[in-house]
Amino acid sequence: MCIRVFIMNGGAFAISKIVHQLNEEIRDKEIRLISDVGEQLGIMSSDEALRIAEERGLDLVKISPQAVPPVCKLMNYGKFRFEQSKKEKEARKNQHVVEIKEIRMSPGIDVGDFNTKLKNAVKFLTEGNRVKVSVRFRGREMAHTEIGRDLLTKFAESCSEVANMDKAAKLEGRNMSMFLSPKAGK
Repeated sequence: MCIRVFIMNGGAFAISKIVHQLNEEIRDKEIRLISDVGEQLGIMSSDEALRIAEERGLDLVKISPQAVPPVCKLMNYGKFRFEQSKKEKEARKNQHVVEIKEIRMSPGIDVGDFNTKLKNAVKFLTEGNRVKVSVRFRGREMAHTEIGRDLLTKFAESCSEVANMDKAAKLEGRNMSMFLSPKAGK
């Protein structure tokens, strides 16, 4: 039995279970048999197929149980499972999890601080992560939300060579935020 597991934030849960019936577990009256090299050996009883598998020193594995008659193949099941786990490990190694990094500013941000935040955003975007840029309004700043919108627009224009704007600036409560994602091919 082979179980695929997806790990996310320290927790794990099974995506799918791949269960193959082997040798004596196959109780179908007749099956379609495929040899280890891929040639069709025809339709026969499961006992006869099991005898052929034992003669060749291989396992009888049901690969397509929903077919009529079910399809079984002669193979070295241990070697098959080892190769499958190697492929899954390789796929996990090449997988990149995209994180959302957040940059917070206030409407009265100074030029030096703005440039520092911009530099960090560009770094996050070149690493392939999405960036949420937000402006927090306090007290009377809520009366001048257009300053925050202009600030976010200027920020997006400054990042335009490495990023696309996913969501435009939107006011939610006391925060105005927008999302930037890295351009494809970067």
